[in-house]
Amino acid sequence: MAAPISACPACAAAPLAEDQAGEGYRGNGMEAKRILLSLPQIYCAACISGVERGLAAQPGVRAARVNLTLKRATVDVDPDLEAQSLADYLTGIGFEAYELDPGQLTSTATDKRGKDLLMRLGVAGFAMMNVMLLSVAVWSGATDATRDLFHWISAGIAIPTIAFSSQVFFKSAWSALRVGRLNMDVPISLAILLALGMSLYETMHSGEHAYFDAALSLTFFLLAGRYLDFRTRAVARSAAEELAALEVPRAARVVNGQADEQVSVAELTPGDIVRVVPGARVPVDGIVETGESELDRSLLTGESLPVAAAPDSVVSAGEVNLTGPLTVRVTAAGRDSSLHRMADLVAIAETARNRYTSLADKAAQIYAPLVHILAFAAFLAWLWISGGDVRLALNIAVAVLIITCPCALGLAVPAVTTAASGRLFKQGMLLKSATAMERLAEVTHVVFDKTGTLTEGKPAMDALQRHKPQDLSIALALAEGSSHPLAQALTAAARSAGVTPAKVTAVREVPGKGIEATWDGKTVRLGRAEWLGANAVGQTATYLAVSGARPVAFTFTDALRPGVEAAIDALKARGLGISLVSGDVPAAVADIAGRVGIADWQADILPEGKAEYVARLGKAGKKVLMVGDGLNDTAALAAAHVSISPASALEAARVVSDIVLLGKSMEPLSDAITLSKSATRRIKENFAIAAGYNAIAIPIALVGLATPLAAALAMSFSSVSVSLNALRLKKG
Repeated sequence: MAAPISACPACAAAPLAEDQAGEGYRGNGMEAKRILLSLPQIYCAACISGVERGLAAQPGVRAARVNLTLKRATVDVDPDLEAQSLADYLTGIGFEAYELDPGQLTSTATDKRGKDLLMRLGVAGFAMMNVMLLSVAVWSGATDATRDLFHWISAGIAIPTIAFSSQVFFKSAWSALRVGRLNMDVPISLAILLALGMSLYETMHSGEHAYFDAALSLTFFLLAGRYLDFRTRAVARSAAEELAALEVPRAARVVNGQADEQVSVAELTPGDIVRVVPGARVPVDGIVETGESELDRSLLTGESLPVAAAPDSVVSAGEVNLTGPLTVRVTAAGRDSSLHRMADLVAIAETARNRYTSLADKAAQIYAPLVHILAFAAFLAWLWISGGDVRLALNIAVAVLIITCPCALGLAVPAVTTAASGRLFKQGMLLKSATAMERLAEVTHVVFDKTGTLTEGKPAMDALQRHKPQDLSIALALAEGSSHPLAQALTAAARSAGVTPAKVTAVREVPGKGIEATWDGKTVRLGRAEWLGANAVGQTATYLAVSGARPVAFTFTDALRPGVEAAIDALKARGLGISLVSGDVPAAVADIAGRVGIADWQADILPEGKAEYVARLGKAGKKVLMVGDGLNDTAALAAAHVSISPASALEAARVVSDIVLLGKSMEPLSDAITLSKSATRRIKENFAIAAGYNAIAIPIALVGLATPLAAALAMSFSSVSVSLNALRLKKG
């Protein structure tokens, strides 16, 4: 449904293109239904692959994508497939799953998970400190019965603490193992249980050393790493989650023109009237019925200046009413609103795959089994080297298990993607394709369309005062009968100047030429130069001809889109090539090119000519960014290496484009390219961090120089390092 929207017309394109929906999209002629599933227990790349493979194998599932950062799956399914059946299936194969209602997304659930982790961390920390105090006595020389007593007291503290605090790891590991799958929590759980089991064995046999303090320390530091990872993910909260937070759950529906009734936004239907008081967020897409105010659209478009709202103004869900009360007639609410569709597009972009994500997934799938093989090999090797010392061999195997967990590898790409897409959205750019960020970083040449892209596409009449009052009066009378953009611009300018239309009769519009009528017994025409036999003036114009008089030219100038000159200067400073390709007349194109400083321009170019021009640049080795807004730009947008459309573009252009510019200003273009290059660099750095960590840590563990406690510290440090490196994108 194409509801009127102002902040983001891009959302009218909510049905996914193939690259958005993901590989393997299977259309069957029916419109897909989208389901969101919460996956609270997924922690690694192996989980992503397991969920996506499982869902893809289910009848009726067309596409499935998992977002590790949001712990959420987005599934496109046949209309008759229920969400609960998919949730039950995933739970059955070891992935705890629940249906997620996007309208109910708040920070409450996130806060609850954080508080739960923090509580378990606190319990583990308290127990660890107490057991360490008891261990001091043993280290100080306590023997025999005294030593055994301290060991049993330590066991009494450690066993219930580990049973409670380590549930995070145990539940995840068990869910994987019972369906014959491995994830990163399997070696973690195995390491904790082995350390605890070794300690109990030593205690029952009056051994000199027990490792309850190490088991608790291991639990504590692993929980600390998990909690820090949780917090860094929360800081890198995605644009989709931020958009969901803007959704208003309830609205004041006007009843019988008087009383207000508080209802759920989901209950509203098109045609309902809602009241929006000053300071409140607009709950629906709609059209203002009564009242005047100003709206803050900064969170949706990135534009800081408020915009006026009056009767017949189009408003969108998520905007803030600043000054006066408004009543709004609903055109779309809830899941149908532009805000909700925008959140869907952003979420899809974050969950879809790029070549780096695929690389990380493949590496993690191979890496996880190798961890267990390596740990078992280390145990056997040290058992032989030590002459049968099971305790030493187990210690080293446990350290290898912990230190080789692929946590950092699993976080390398998702952490960057989430942080980058969130920052890009704040700059006023809506990312629709997962690979767009990656391709944008490779751009070497930018091709602009003119009308509606570099310009606002709204011609304004030049020098009204130079025309005779009679000519203006006749031209106004003719222009009022046309919907042509130039006629409308002439009408607006003449009316604002107080011009009174002449009395004309027999008005008729001649398609493709203009308007003619009878005035004072004479035929008068307003339209194209060739129709009137006029000499073209070399710029955008319409012409008035009165019988027996020389045609008069009314010229127009199309205002530049805000930020165009700054954007082009910034792109030039980056060393990028710039071209302007337009279907307009040469004089008009030359005028705009001169005003914005583009030396390479072409005019009178047909749609296929634009696509051919972009293709030629591509064959010449250029990585082309195409920026366009019209139906005649769609072929060129599709042919480009990466494409951007303004939010005001036609729906066809927005569907083809990889990125939608939400605000009016073009200034974010250069920043977006800079950010994309930074994101690609951060992903490569994260792979380097993960590889460097393993290259150093694994040999240390294998030769017996890392205790289980040191291994836990190292693994947590590597995971947090990757997340913190990604968060550098949030700051610049």
